[in-house]
Amino acid sequence: MQQIAIGNQPAFAELYQRYKDRMFYYFYRMLGNSSEQASDFLQELFMKLIEKPESYNPKYPFQTWFYSIANNMCKNEYRRREIRQEYSSILPLEPQLDFIDDKSIEPEQIIEKIFDTLDELGTEHRSAFLLRYREGFSIKDVAEILGLPEGTVKSRLFYAKKTLAEKLSYLKDEIEF
Repeated sequence: MQQIAIGNQPAFAELYQRYKDRMFYYFYRMLGNSSEQASDFLQELFMKLIEKPESYNPKYPFQTWFYSIANNMCKNEYRRREIRQEYSSILPLEPQLDFIDDKSIEPEQIIEKIFDTLDELGTEHRSAFLLRYREGFSIKDVAEILGLPEGTVKSRLFYAKKTLAEKLSYLKDEIEF
């Protein structure tokens, strides 16, 4: 980021190559699986880096700072859409019998079922889950990115895993929670 701040274009290109796919995926999952919107947010995120590279404080880990910006962008979008989901708004997932009867469930199908169910969770739980289990951040880093106490992050992760386990119990022989 310090190189980008002084106008080093190869440094920006390197940073873009390192993070473009991960950030696209993060936006894709956080914004309702919209490729178009994920692309727009990805472009906006990198424009923020170009426009204000001095906003990064090198005393802190870049990756945590970067995901904090992305998370704030998502929160602003939720506010704009006025999306407010309560825990009680989560409806039970009806088992899909055609999927259960299939004796050869592919791992990709299981992953897709998990993420389809994850999309039903509130944005708070989904963001904590993705940051922890998809991006591999520590609980401390997730808490910093989301601006929450570690206990709240642990609670959200527990709730997300519990909900996934309940809604995907019909796959219990295929996956382990």
